[in-house]
Amino acid sequence: MEHPTSTARPGGIVGVLAAAGIVAALMQTLVVPLVGQLPQLLHTSAANASWAITVTLLVGAVATPVIGRLGDLYGKRRLLLACTAPLVAGSVVCALAGSLIPMVVGRGLQGLGMGMIPLGISALRDLLPPARLGSAIALMSSSMGIGGALGLPLSALVVENMSWRALFWGSAALSAMIAALILLLVPATPAQTAGRLDYVGALGLGAALVCLLLGVSKGADWGWTSGTTLGLLSTALVILLAWGWWELRSGDPLVDLRVTARRQVLLTNLASILIGFAMYAQSLVVMQILQIPAATGYGLGQSMLAAGLWMAPSGLMMMAVSSLGAHLSTARGPKTTLIVGGLVIALGYGAALAVMGSTWGLMIASCVGSTGVGLAYGAMPTLIMNAVPQSETAAANSFNSLMRSIGTSVSAAVVGVVLSQMTMRMGGHTLPSESGFRVSLVIGCAVAVLAAAISLALPARKAGSGRRAAHAEPHAASVH
Repeated sequence: MEHPTSTARPGGIVGVLAAAGIVAALMQTLVVPLVGQLPQLLHTSAANASWAITVTLLVGAVATPVIGRLGDLYGKRRLLLACTAPLVAGSVVCALAGSLIPMVVGRGLQGLGMGMIPLGISALRDLLPPARLGSAIALMSSSMGIGGALGLPLSALVVENMSWRALFWGSAALSAMIAALILLLVPATPAQTAGRLDYVGALGLGAALVCLLLGVSKGADWGWTSGTTLGLLSTALVILLAWGWWELRSGDPLVDLRVTARRQVLLTNLASILIGFAMYAQSLVVMQILQIPAATGYGLGQSMLAAGLWMAPSGLMMMAVSSLGAHLSTARGPKTTLIVGGLVIALGYGAALAVMGSTWGLMIASCVGSTGVGLAYGAMPTLIMNAVPQSETAAANSFNSLMRSIGTSVSAAVVGVVLSQMTMRMGGHTLPSESGFRVSLVIGCAVAVLAAAISLALPARKAGSGRRAAHAEPHAASVH
Protein backbone atom coordinates (compact mmCIF):
# COMPACT_ATOMS: atom_id res chain seq x y z
CA MET A 1 0.00 0.00 0.00
CA GLU A 2 1.21 3.52 -0.77
CA HIS A 3 0.85 5.95 2.08
CA PRO A 4 -0.58 9.39 1.47
CA THR A 5 1.88 12.17 0.71
CA SER A 6 0.07 14.55 3.07
CA THR A 7 2.07 16.96 5.19
CA ALA A 8 -0.14 16.11 8.18
CA ARG A 9 1.85 14.94 11.18
CA PRO A 10 1.17 11.36 12.35
CA GLY A 11 0.95 12.56 15.97
CA GLY A 12 -1.80 15.02 15.07
CA ILE A 13 -3.74 12.35 13.17
CA VAL A 14 -3.54 9.90 16.06
CA GLY A 15 -4.46 12.57 18.61
CA VAL A 16 -7.53 13.70 16.68
CA LEU A 17 -8.79 10.18 16.00
CA ALA A 18 -8.23 9.13 19.63
CA ALA A 19 -10.11 12.23 20.79
CA ALA A 20 -12.94 11.34 18.40
CA GLY A 21 -13.12 7.87 19.93
CA ILE A 22 -13.19 9.29 23.46
CA VAL A 23 -16.04 11.67 22.59
CA ALA A 24 -18.01 8.85 20.94
CA ALA A 25 -17.51 6.61 23.99
CA LEU A 26 -18.56 9.45 26.33
CA MET A 27 -22.05 9.28 24.83
CA GLN A 28 -22.63 5.86 26.38
CA THR A 29 -22.21 6.99 29.99
CA LEU A 30 -23.41 10.56 29.50
CA VAL A 31 -26.89 10.06 30.98
CA VAL A 32 -26.04 7.53 33.72
CA PRO A 33 -26.06 10.18 36.50
CA LEU A 34 -29.49 11.28 35.24
CA VAL A 35 -31.12 7.84 35.38
CA GLY A 36 -32.89 8.49 38.68
CA GLN A 37 -34.10 11.93 37.57
CA LEU A 38 -35.17 11.13 34.00
CA PRO A 39 -38.72 9.99 34.86
CA GLN A 40 -39.42 13.38 36.51
CA LEU A 41 -37.53 15.40 33.90
CA LEU A 42 -39.30 13.71 30.99
CA HIS A 43 -42.68 13.18 32.67
CA THR A 44 -42.67 9.43 32.13
CA SER A 45 -42.19 6.11 33.95
CA ALA A 46 -38.83 4.68 34.98
CA ALA A 47 -39.25 1.81 32.49
CA ASN A 48 -39.86 4.22 29.63
CA ALA A 49 -37.03 6.52 30.70
CA SER A 50 -34.57 3.61 30.47
CA TRP A 51 -34.95 3.81 26.69
CA ALA A 52 -32.70 6.88 26.80
CA ILE A 53 -29.85 4.45 27.51
CA THR A 54 -31.05 1.41 25.56
CA VAL A 55 -31.62 3.25 22.28
CA THR A 56 -28.00 4.45 22.12
CA LEU A 57 -26.78 0.86 22.42
CA LEU A 58 -29.22 -0.41 19.80
CA VAL A 59 -28.52 2.30 17.22
CA GLY A 60 -24.77 2.07 17.72
CA ALA A 61 -24.77 -1.71 17.28
CA VAL A 62 -26.96 -1.60 14.16
CA ALA A 63 -25.15 1.32 12.51
CA THR A 64 -21.52 0.34 13.16
CA PRO A 65 -21.23 -2.48 10.56
CA VAL A 66 -23.00 -0.34 7.94
CA ILE A 67 -20.77 2.67 8.64
CA GLY A 68 -17.69 0.45 8.40
CA ARG A 69 -18.72 -0.86 4.99
CA LEU A 70 -19.47 2.68 3.78
CA GLY A 71 -16.01 3.72 4.97
CA ASP A 72 -14.43 1.09 2.72
CA LEU A 73 -16.62 2.18 -0.21
CA TYR A 74 -16.38 5.97 0.06
CA GLY A 75 -13.40 6.77 2.28
CA LYS A 76 -13.05 6.66 6.05
CA ARG A 77 -12.44 10.38 6.61
CA ARG A 78 -15.68 11.20 4.81
CA LEU A 79 -17.60 8.79 7.04
CA LEU A 80 -15.86 10.08 10.18
CA LEU A 81 -17.15 13.54 9.34
CA ALA A 82 -20.58 12.11 8.58
CA CYS A 83 -20.66 10.52 12.05
CA THR A 84 -20.05 13.86 13.77
CA ALA A 85 -23.21 15.36 12.26
CA PRO A 86 -25.69 13.13 14.16
CA LEU A 87 -23.57 13.54 17.31
CA VAL A 88 -24.04 17.30 17.17
CA ALA A 89 -27.68 17.09 16.11
CA GLY A 90 -28.55 14.45 18.70
CA SER A 91 -26.90 16.42 21.49
CA VAL A 92 -28.86 19.56 20.56
CA VAL A 93 -32.15 17.61 20.40
CA CYS A 94 -31.47 16.15 23.87
CA ALA A 95 -30.53 19.56 25.28
CA LEU A 96 -33.87 20.97 24.13
CA ALA A 97 -35.95 17.90 25.05
CA GLY A 98 -38.81 18.24 27.51
CA SER A 99 -40.40 14.83 26.99
CA LEU A 100 -39.45 11.22 26.30
CA ILE A 101 -39.72 11.05 22.50
CA PRO A 102 -37.25 13.84 21.61
CA MET A 103 -34.83 12.54 24.23
CA VAL A 104 -34.95 9.02 22.72
CA VAL A 105 -34.55 10.46 19.20
CA GLY A 106 -31.56 12.51 20.29
CA ARG A 107 -29.95 9.62 22.12
CA GLY A 108 -30.46 7.44 19.05
CA LEU A 109 -28.65 10.01 16.91
CA GLN A 110 -25.80 10.05 19.42
CA GLY A 111 -25.54 6.27 19.04
CA LEU A 112 -24.54 6.73 15.40
CA GLY A 113 -21.28 8.26 16.61
CA MET A 114 -20.03 4.91 17.94
CA GLY A 115 -19.03 4.02 14.39
CA MET A 116 -16.16 6.52 14.68
CA ILE A 117 -14.04 4.18 16.80
CA PRO A 118 -13.59 1.27 14.33
CA LEU A 119 -13.49 3.78 11.45
CA GLY A 120 -10.67 5.65 13.16
CA ILE A 121 -8.71 2.44 13.77
CA SER A 122 -9.09 1.49 10.11
CA ALA A 123 -8.11 4.98 8.91
CA LEU A 124 -4.82 4.62 10.78
CA ARG A 125 -3.89 1.78 8.42
CA ASP A 126 -4.34 4.14 5.47
CA LEU A 127 -2.65 7.20 6.96
CA LEU A 128 0.32 6.14 9.08
CA PRO A 129 3.71 4.64 8.27
CA PRO A 130 4.05 1.01 9.44
CA ALA A 131 6.43 1.94 12.26
CA ARG A 132 3.78 4.10 13.93
CA LEU A 133 0.79 1.84 13.36
CA GLY A 134 0.96 -0.57 16.30
CA SER A 135 1.11 2.06 19.05
CA ALA A 136 -1.50 4.21 17.29
CA ILE A 137 -3.98 1.33 17.06
CA ALA A 138 -3.46 0.53 20.73
CA LEU A 139 -4.04 4.15 21.74
CA MET A 140 -7.13 4.46 19.53
CA SER A 141 -8.55 1.22 20.94
CA SER A 142 -8.05 2.48 24.49
CA SER A 143 -10.25 5.50 23.74
CA MET A 144 -13.33 3.35 24.41
CA GLY A 145 -12.31 2.68 27.98
CA ILE A 146 -11.08 6.22 28.58
CA GLY A 147 -14.33 7.76 27.37
CA GLY A 148 -16.43 5.35 29.40
CA ALA A 149 -14.40 5.81 32.59
CA LEU A 150 -14.18 9.60 32.44
CA GLY A 151 -17.76 10.08 31.26
CA LEU A 152 -19.35 9.06 34.55
CA PRO A 153 -17.54 11.41 36.96
CA LEU A 154 -17.64 14.30 34.47
CA SER A 155 -21.37 13.84 33.92
CA ALA A 156 -22.04 13.52 37.65
CA LEU A 157 -20.01 16.68 38.32
CA VAL A 158 -22.01 18.64 35.73
CA VAL A 159 -25.36 17.33 36.98
CA GLU A 160 -24.52 18.21 40.60
CA ASN A 161 -23.40 21.76 39.83
CA MET A 162 -25.25 22.83 36.66
CA SER A 163 -28.40 22.22 34.68
CA TRP A 164 -28.68 18.72 33.22
CA ARG A 165 -29.07 20.35 29.81
CA ALA A 166 -25.46 21.52 30.07
CA LEU A 167 -24.41 17.87 29.58
CA PHE A 168 -25.83 17.87 26.09
CA TRP A 169 -24.75 21.37 25.13
CA GLY A 170 -21.26 20.33 26.17
CA SER A 171 -21.38 17.14 24.11
CA ALA A 172 -22.61 19.15 21.09
CA ALA A 173 -19.65 21.52 21.45
CA LEU A 174 -17.19 18.63 21.79
CA SER A 175 -18.63 16.89 18.72
CA ALA A 176 -18.41 20.08 16.65
CA MET A 177 -14.81 20.55 17.78
CA ILE A 178 -13.96 16.99 16.70
CA ALA A 179 -15.51 17.65 13.26
CA ALA A 180 -13.35 20.76 12.86
CA LEU A 181 -10.19 18.90 13.92
CA ILE A 182 -10.88 16.05 11.47
CA LEU A 183 -11.32 18.60 8.67
CA LEU A 184 -8.10 20.38 9.58
CA LEU A 185 -5.73 17.58 10.60
CA VAL A 186 -6.87 14.26 9.11
CA PRO A 187 -6.02 13.80 5.42
CA ALA A 188 -8.51 12.35 2.98
CA THR A 189 -8.53 8.56 2.81
CA PRO A 190 -9.17 6.83 -0.51
CA ALA A 191 -12.00 4.40 -1.12
CA GLN A 192 -10.52 0.91 -0.75
CA THR A 193 -13.01 -1.05 -2.82
CA ALA A 194 -15.55 -0.69 -5.58
CA GLY A 195 -19.13 -1.86 -5.27
CA ARG A 196 -22.31 -0.82 -3.55
CA LEU A 197 -23.87 -1.07 -0.14
CA ASP A 198 -25.74 -4.31 0.46
CA TYR A 199 -29.08 -2.78 1.52
CA VAL A 200 -30.78 -6.14 2.08
CA GLY A 201 -27.86 -7.31 4.21
CA ALA A 202 -27.86 -4.06 6.18
CA LEU A 203 -31.61 -4.30 6.88
CA GLY A 204 -31.34 -7.98 7.78
CA LEU A 205 -28.43 -7.55 10.18
CA GLY A 206 -30.07 -4.47 11.69
CA ALA A 207 -33.35 -6.29 12.32
CA ALA A 208 -31.55 -9.28 13.84
CA LEU A 209 -29.45 -7.08 16.14
CA VAL A 210 -32.47 -5.08 17.30
CA CYS A 211 -34.30 -8.30 18.21
CA LEU A 212 -31.24 -9.84 19.87
CA LEU A 213 -30.08 -6.81 21.87
CA LEU A 214 -33.61 -5.78 22.81
CA GLY A 215 -34.31 -9.27 24.14
CA VAL A 216 -31.03 -9.37 26.06
CA SER A 217 -31.19 -5.83 27.48
CA LYS A 218 -34.89 -5.90 28.40
CA GLY A 219 -35.19 -9.57 29.35
CA ALA A 220 -34.81 -8.85 33.05
CA ASP A 221 -37.67 -6.31 32.96
CA TRP A 222 -40.00 -8.35 30.77
CA GLY A 223 -39.08 -11.77 32.22
CA TRP A 224 -36.64 -14.16 30.60
CA THR A 225 -39.38 -16.71 29.92
CA SER A 226 -41.95 -14.18 28.74
CA GLY A 227 -43.39 -14.49 25.26
CA THR A 228 -41.92 -11.12 24.25
CA THR A 229 -38.37 -12.00 25.27
CA LEU A 230 -38.41 -15.52 23.82
CA GLY A 231 -40.11 -14.25 20.67
CA LEU A 232 -37.47 -11.59 20.11
CA LEU A 233 -34.57 -13.99 20.65
CA SER A 234 -36.14 -16.63 18.38
CA THR A 235 -36.79 -14.03 15.70
CA ALA A 236 -33.18 -12.86 15.93
CA LEU A 237 -31.96 -16.43 15.33
CA VAL A 238 -34.22 -16.92 12.30
CA ILE A 239 -33.24 -13.58 10.76
CA LEU A 240 -29.52 -14.22 11.34
CA LEU A 241 -29.74 -17.56 9.53
CA ALA A 242 -31.54 -15.95 6.60
CA TRP A 243 -29.06 -13.05 6.63
CA GLY A 244 -26.12 -15.47 6.52
CA TRP A 245 -27.67 -17.28 3.53
CA TRP A 246 -28.07 -13.95 1.73
CA GLU A 247 -24.56 -12.70 2.51
CA LEU A 248 -22.95 -15.89 1.18
CA ARG A 249 -24.74 -15.39 -2.14
CA SER A 250 -24.31 -11.63 -2.48
CA GLY A 251 -21.71 -10.22 -4.85
CA ASP A 252 -21.12 -7.23 -2.55
CA PRO A 253 -21.92 -8.50 0.97
CA LEU A 254 -22.14 -6.17 3.95
CA VAL A 255 -19.96 -8.64 5.87
CA ASP A 256 -17.83 -11.11 3.92
CA LEU A 257 -18.62 -14.25 5.91
CA ARG A 258 -15.92 -16.25 4.13
CA VAL A 259 -13.31 -13.84 5.44
CA THR A 260 -15.02 -13.74 8.84
CA ALA A 261 -14.84 -17.54 9.00
CA ARG A 262 -11.07 -17.57 8.69
CA ARG A 263 -9.56 -18.99 11.84
CA GLN A 264 -7.78 -15.83 12.93
CA VAL A 265 -10.79 -13.56 12.36
CA LEU A 266 -13.29 -15.99 13.88
CA LEU A 267 -11.29 -16.68 17.03
CA THR A 268 -10.46 -12.99 17.49
CA ASN A 269 -14.16 -12.12 17.27
CA LEU A 270 -15.06 -14.84 19.77
CA ALA A 271 -12.38 -13.56 22.15
CA SER A 272 -13.73 -10.03 21.62
CA ILE A 273 -17.19 -11.04 22.84
CA LEU A 274 -15.65 -12.50 26.00
CA ILE A 275 -13.32 -9.54 26.62
CA GLY A 276 -16.27 -7.16 26.18
CA PHE A 277 -18.22 -9.24 28.69
CA ALA A 278 -15.38 -9.24 31.23
CA MET A 279 -14.69 -5.52 30.87
CA TYR A 280 -18.30 -4.46 31.43
CA ALA A 281 -19.04 -6.95 34.20
CA GLN A 282 -16.19 -5.60 36.32
CA SER A 283 -17.30 -2.00 35.94
CA LEU A 284 -20.92 -2.91 36.74
CA VAL A 285 -20.04 -4.85 39.87
CA VAL A 286 -17.40 -2.46 41.25
CA MET A 287 -19.60 0.62 40.70
CA GLN A 288 -22.45 -0.99 42.64
CA ILE A 289 -20.24 -2.16 45.50
CA LEU A 290 -18.88 1.37 45.82
CA GLN A 291 -22.41 2.81 46.07
CA ILE A 292 -24.15 0.17 48.23
CA PRO A 293 -24.73 1.56 51.77
CA ALA A 294 -21.89 0.89 54.19
CA ALA A 295 -24.44 -0.38 56.74
CA THR A 296 -24.71 -3.62 54.75
CA GLY A 297 -21.23 -4.56 55.90
CA TYR A 298 -19.85 -4.95 52.37
CA GLY A 299 -20.96 -1.77 50.59
CA LEU A 300 -18.75 1.31 50.64
CA GLY A 301 -21.43 4.03 50.70
CA GLN A 302 -19.95 6.32 48.03
CA SER A 303 -21.95 8.90 46.07
CA MET A 304 -22.17 8.46 42.31
CA LEU A 305 -19.65 11.26 41.79
CA ALA A 306 -17.21 9.76 44.29
CA ALA A 307 -17.67 6.28 42.83
CA GLY A 308 -17.00 7.63 39.34
CA LEU A 309 -13.83 9.34 40.57
CA TRP A 310 -12.63 6.10 42.19
CA MET A 311 -13.17 4.35 38.84
CA ALA A 312 -11.61 7.05 36.64
CA PRO A 313 -7.97 5.88 37.07
CA SER A 314 -8.89 2.53 35.56
CA GLY A 315 -9.84 4.22 32.29
CA LEU A 316 -6.60 6.17 32.25
CA MET A 317 -4.68 2.91 32.71
CA MET A 318 -5.91 1.78 29.31
CA MET A 319 -4.14 4.74 27.74
CA ALA A 320 -1.04 4.26 29.89
CA VAL A 321 -0.52 0.65 28.77
CA SER A 322 -1.29 1.22 25.07
CA SER A 323 2.37 1.72 24.14
CA LEU A 324 3.39 -1.28 26.28
CA GLY A 325 0.88 -3.44 24.42
CA ALA A 326 2.17 -2.19 21.07
CA HIS A 327 5.76 -3.08 22.02
CA LEU A 328 4.66 -6.53 23.20
CA SER A 329 2.78 -7.12 19.93
CA THR A 330 5.83 -6.05 17.91
CA ALA A 331 8.16 -8.28 19.87
CA ARG A 332 5.97 -11.35 20.45
CA GLY A 333 2.98 -10.90 18.14
CA PRO A 334 -0.55 -9.63 18.89
CA LYS A 335 -1.68 -13.16 19.80
CA THR A 336 0.59 -13.06 22.86
CA THR A 337 -0.71 -9.61 23.79
CA LEU A 338 -4.33 -10.83 23.63
CA ILE A 339 -3.54 -13.87 25.80
CA VAL A 340 -1.72 -11.74 28.36
CA GLY A 341 -4.61 -9.26 28.33
CA GLY A 342 -7.15 -11.95 29.17
CA LEU A 343 -5.02 -13.30 32.01
CA VAL A 344 -4.42 -9.82 33.46
CA ILE A 345 -8.19 -9.16 33.42
CA ALA A 346 -8.67 -12.41 35.34
CA LEU A 347 -6.02 -11.25 37.83
CA GLY A 348 -7.97 -8.02 38.31
CA TYR A 349 -11.08 -10.01 39.15
CA GLY A 350 -9.13 -12.10 41.65
CA ALA A 351 -7.81 -8.93 43.28
CA ALA A 352 -11.35 -7.49 43.47
CA LEU A 353 -12.55 -10.63 45.26
CA ALA A 354 -9.78 -10.23 47.82
CA VAL A 355 -10.30 -6.50 48.54
CA MET A 356 -14.07 -6.00 48.21
CA GLY A 357 -14.25 -4.01 51.45
CA SER A 358 -11.72 -1.33 50.46
CA THR A 359 -12.20 1.63 48.11
CA TRP A 360 -8.47 1.81 47.46
CA GLY A 361 -8.34 -1.94 46.92
CA LEU A 362 -11.17 -1.87 44.39
CA MET A 363 -9.58 1.04 42.58
CA ILE A 364 -6.30 -0.87 42.26
CA ALA A 365 -8.12 -4.06 41.20
CA SER A 366 -10.02 -2.08 38.55
CA CYS A 367 -6.75 -0.62 37.29
CA VAL A 368 -5.31 -4.14 36.97
CA GLY A 369 -8.39 -5.30 35.06
CA SER A 370 -8.30 -2.24 32.80
CA THR A 371 -4.63 -2.88 32.09
CA GLY A 372 -5.67 -6.26 30.70
CA VAL A 373 -8.50 -4.69 28.70
CA GLY A 374 -6.10 -2.14 27.24
CA LEU A 375 -3.71 -4.87 26.15
CA ALA A 376 -6.51 -6.96 24.63
CA TYR A 377 -8.27 -4.07 22.90
CA GLY A 378 -5.00 -2.95 21.32
CA ALA A 379 -4.24 -6.44 19.99
CA MET A 380 -7.63 -7.27 18.47
CA PRO A 381 -7.67 -4.72 15.59
CA THR A 382 -4.13 -5.75 14.64
CA LEU A 383 -5.14 -9.42 14.52
CA ILE A 384 -8.14 -8.52 12.38
CA MET A 385 -6.19 -6.30 9.97
CA ASN A 386 -3.48 -8.95 9.57
CA ALA A 387 -6.13 -11.37 8.31
CA VAL A 388 -8.39 -9.32 6.02
CA PRO A 389 -7.83 -7.61 2.65
CA GLN A 390 -7.14 -3.88 2.57
CA SER A 391 -10.52 -3.39 0.90
CA GLU A 392 -12.36 -4.72 3.98
CA THR A 393 -10.45 -3.11 6.82
CA ALA A 394 -13.21 -0.82 8.08
CA ALA A 395 -15.98 -3.40 7.64
CA ALA A 396 -13.97 -6.07 9.49
CA ASN A 397 -13.02 -3.72 12.35
CA SER A 398 -16.62 -2.56 12.64
CA PHE A 399 -17.83 -6.14 12.86
CA ASN A 400 -15.23 -6.79 15.57
CA SER A 401 -16.50 -3.71 17.44
CA LEU A 402 -20.01 -5.14 17.16
CA MET A 403 -18.81 -8.38 18.78
CA ARG A 404 -17.54 -6.41 21.76
CA SER A 405 -20.88 -4.60 22.00
CA ILE A 406 -22.71 -7.92 22.08
CA GLY A 407 -20.37 -9.04 24.86
CA THR A 408 -21.16 -5.98 26.98
CA SER A 409 -24.91 -6.44 26.43
CA VAL A 410 -24.80 -10.09 27.47
CA SER A 411 -22.64 -9.11 30.44
CA ALA A 412 -25.23 -6.61 31.68
CA ALA A 413 -27.95 -9.26 31.36
CA VAL A 414 -25.97 -11.98 33.17
CA VAL A 415 -24.83 -9.73 36.01
CA GLY A 416 -28.37 -8.37 36.29
CA VAL A 417 -29.81 -11.88 36.65
CA VAL A 418 -27.22 -12.89 39.29
CA LEU A 419 -27.68 -9.74 41.38
CA SER A 420 -31.48 -9.86 41.14
CA GLN A 421 -31.60 -13.48 42.30
CA MET A 422 -29.06 -13.18 45.15
CA THR A 423 -30.43 -10.39 47.36
CA MET A 424 -30.90 -9.22 50.94
CA ARG A 425 -33.46 -6.98 52.65
CA MET A 426 -32.42 -3.82 54.46
CA GLY A 427 -34.56 -0.92 55.61
CA GLY A 428 -37.48 -2.04 53.49
CA HIS A 429 -35.32 -2.20 50.36
CA THR A 430 -34.02 -5.18 48.40
CA LEU A 431 -30.29 -4.98 47.70
CA PRO A 432 -27.84 -7.32 45.95
CA SER A 433 -26.11 -9.54 48.49
CA GLU A 434 -22.39 -9.89 49.06
CA SER A 435 -22.51 -13.44 47.69
CA GLY A 436 -24.21 -12.09 44.54
CA PHE A 437 -21.32 -9.73 43.91
CA ARG A 438 -18.80 -12.49 44.56
CA VAL A 439 -20.52 -14.87 42.15
CA SER A 440 -20.56 -12.11 39.50
CA LEU A 441 -16.82 -11.53 39.99
CA VAL A 442 -16.11 -15.26 39.70
CA ILE A 443 -18.11 -15.42 36.45
CA GLY A 444 -16.18 -12.46 35.04
CA CYS A 445 -12.88 -14.07 36.02
CA ALA A 446 -13.85 -17.35 34.32
CA VAL A 447 -14.89 -15.52 31.15
CA ALA A 448 -11.54 -13.70 31.01
CA VAL A 449 -9.65 -16.99 31.39
CA LEU A 450 -11.81 -18.49 28.62
CA ALA A 451 -10.89 -15.53 26.36
CA ALA A 452 -7.20 -16.25 26.97
CA ALA A 453 -7.75 -19.96 26.26
CA ILE A 454 -9.48 -19.21 22.93
CA SER A 455 -6.64 -16.85 22.05
CA LEU A 456 -4.17 -19.71 22.48
CA ALA A 457 -5.77 -21.36 19.43
CA LEU A 458 -4.98 -18.36 17.20
CA PRO A 459 -2.43 -19.03 14.44
CA ALA A 460 1.12 -18.20 15.48
CA ARG A 461 2.51 -14.96 14.07
CA LYS A 462 6.08 -13.91 13.57
CA ALA A 463 7.45 -11.17 15.78
CA GLY A 464 6.78 -7.76 14.31
CA SER A 465 3.63 -8.80 12.49
CA GLY A 466 1.71 -6.06 14.25
CA ARG A 467 4.06 -3.46 12.76
CA ARG A 468 3.58 -4.88 9.27
CA ALA A 469 -0.20 -4.86 9.42
CA ALA A 470 -0.30 -1.59 7.54
CA HIS A 471 0.89 -3.04 4.28
CA ALA A 472 0.75 -6.82 4.52
CA GLU A 473 -2.12 -8.15 2.46
CA PRO A 474 -3.32 -11.61 3.47
CA HIS A 475 -2.58 -14.29 0.94
CA ALA A 476 -6.19 -15.36 0.72
CA ALA A 477 -8.17 -13.36 -1.83
CA SER A 478 -11.35 -11.53 -1.07
CA VAL A 479 -14.55 -12.77 -2.65
CA HIS A 480 -15.15 -9.27 -4.04
